[in-house]
Amino acid sequence: MGKNGKELVNAEDVSILSSGIKIDGNIFSEGNMRIDGKINGDVIVNGNLTIGQHSNIVGQIKAKNVTISGKIDGKIQSTEKLVLESKSSISGDIMCKILVVEPGAKFNGN
Repeated sequence: MGKNGKELVNAEDVSILSSGIKIDGNIFSEGNMRIDGKINGDVIVNGNLTIGQHSNIVGQIKAKNVTISGKIDGKIQSTEKLVLESKSSISGDIMCKILVVEPGAKFNGN
């Protein structure tokens, strides 16, 4: 616990939602996260977010660095770098400082 009674979050810790997970609702994480399942809701991460190849998210995404291999239907906001890997499929607007798009990535938005 920190001074204020709040738990300290190790910057290297990663929360993982595996491929068998389906969530209807919003997700918030102070640390890093990897999602391989299906999410119907917003995902807000104060660290880095990795969206696996078999994931499917319908909702808004906000994180520091975002790497996407799966399917996203919604707005994506990255405060640093957004990477659209070759198997990614994005339908929605994106906002980021640095954008990396690998050959084969599908994007429909602004």
